[in-house]
Amino acid sequence: MSNYQIITTDVLIVGAGLAGERAAIEAAAAGLDCIILSLVPPRRSHSTAAQGGMQASLGNCAMGKGDGPDVHFADTVKGSDWGCDQEVARLFVNTVPIAVRQMSYWGVPWNRVVAGKKTLPDGREIEDTKDMEGLITARDFGGTAKWRTCYTSDGAGHTMQYAVDSVVIKMGITVHDRTEAISLIHDGTTCQGMVVRCLRSGELRIYLAKSTVIATGGYGRLYGASTNAIINEGSGMYIAIDTGIVPLGNMEAVQFHPTGMVPVWILITEGARGDGGYLLDKNLHRFMPDYEPAKKELASRDVVSRRMIQHIRKGLGVESQYGQHLWLDIRHLGEKHINTNLREIANICRNFNGIDPIKDLIPVRPTQHYSMGGVRTNIDGAAYGLKGLFAVGEAACWDLHGFNRLGGNSLAETVVSGMIVGKKVAEYTLGASLNYNYTQVQDFAKQQREKINTLISGKQGKENVYQIRREMEQTLMDYVGIFRNGPDLEKAVAKLQELYHRSLKLGLKSDGKWANPELSSALRMPGMLKLALCISYGALQRTESRGSHAREDFPKRDDVNWLKRTLAYWPAGSSLPKLDYESVKITELPPGDRGYGESSANQGKK
Repeated sequence: MSNYQIITTDVLIVGAGLAGERAAIEAAAAGLDCIILSLVPPRRSHSTAAQGGMQASLGNCAMGKGDGPDVHFADTVKGSDWGCDQEVARLFVNTVPIAVRQMSYWGVPWNRVVAGKKTLPDGREIEDTKDMEGLITARDFGGTAKWRTCYTSDGAGHTMQYAVDSVVIKMGITVHDRTEAISLIHDGTTCQGMVVRCLRSGELRIYLAKSTVIATGGYGRLYGASTNAIINEGSGMYIAIDTGIVPLGNMEAVQFHPTGMVPVWILITEGARGDGGYLLDKNLHRFMPDYEPAKKELASRDVVSRRMIQHIRKGLGVESQYGQHLWLDIRHLGEKHINTNLREIANICRNFNGIDPIKDLIPVRPTQHYSMGGVRTNIDGAAYGLKGLFAVGEAACWDLHGFNRLGGNSLAETVVSGMIVGKKVAEYTLGASLNYNYTQVQDFAKQQREKINTLISGKQGKENVYQIRREMEQTLMDYVGIFRNGPDLEKAVAKLQELYHRSLKLGLKSDGKWANPELSSALRMPGMLKLALCISYGALQRTESRGSHAREDFPKRDDVNWLKRTLAYWPAGSSLPKLDYESVKITELPPGDRGYGESSANQGKK
């Protein structure tokens, strides 16, 4: 085929999760034509899997009294280990109470305050008074001074995604699902759209737009054990970095969730610990108070994950055929609470592990969960390097989370960044025009077709995509995990470079035609390895510990040398990213101690 179908729109949004759909709603409300592209039908997006809730400083319940945006701001900055952009954090905390109430208006059935006295699992008595009755309630989450995580039992992502998708349907916003964006179209200064592959037929199409929004979620599936859905392969990130112009921010900041269920690695919500669950070792000893007497199981995620691994290293893990793990105990919460407020994880335990958390312990181990890094944007969500390109949600480094995200802040970020960035997208688009060179645009699609044809022909080589993928996953698990050190990171970088070169010589076992998963994997593999190298090389160069980035050979935070954000670019023809750095914006809260975890502050050189 010499020419490819061109579809034009005002705003092209790649990804139909909460962030993408919320941005589309904002743009469509401004009268703009929007098309959303998605690998899966919107209600199968990974946003739907979010369990615990979204943080919003409503202060409605007894344990949330006195909360407000200032308290939420301080929690977020401390949680980030002073790696976040404080202007973004301030904008976020001020907006999120509006967003959570809007979600209620759109139909999210938030759990509500029930007046009366309650006894917490630790023996404390609290009382929600009559004047609170019926207001949106909250539960406790890690790293927070107040209870502010609004929830719908343990299915908050599900209820929010369905509510937002209903608004998308009501507004008549076009969604093209089972399609995959495989390349950005740009002229070196302005983004003009995407080359897109239909996953049903394998055909290529060109989508042109005045503005393009990357909302493709995280890169969890680079790791062998992840709570992420299989679609979370970082596609929007490597499409952006492939330009050689757009950088990724803080890719070495990888979050491990303390409670991934062994051996299936499905998330067990932080809400289980927020509601009073305990972590136990092989002797059934509750060990977290030994490490974190104040926050116990509810220190920030990076701290709890490290404490768990430290405890396992002391020989106190539970032996199993899947490696050592620890126990999560929620039995004392009682059958009614578990089958009501934690019903999703109860069903997951029963259906995927054959255990009943009402009477059984849940095997857990820290598991890759979230990517703080992503397409670097400014406070308006505009990507660095190309006009007309934006990013939202987990695909973006906005930068709300710095080096560690607080639980409940990501689900909140999806709808808040979608709201804020969606408005900025609309403003930009209303003042923009779509100018493009027809031949140049067709060339972008032809390059992708040639790449596909070369793979199908077998002329490129005979490397097996699935073997390379397994080696990449294992390399990241072995050397770029919760604890890191120089020699291991050097091994990771060397191995991933080797795998990257091998990924340029892939061959197919299948014919590669139509809806072919092997071809899809082969097209993605080089980009996934670029992301893996951005993570590992960025971690090797950052000679300090900050948030989720824990260097055993540099155990202290170094604010003198490393109070800065990593920017990773990918030069054409390179097998390593080019790293640059920018200062972290401190506007209100100067660096200090987090108040939990290892004493991290180090004002001078190591």
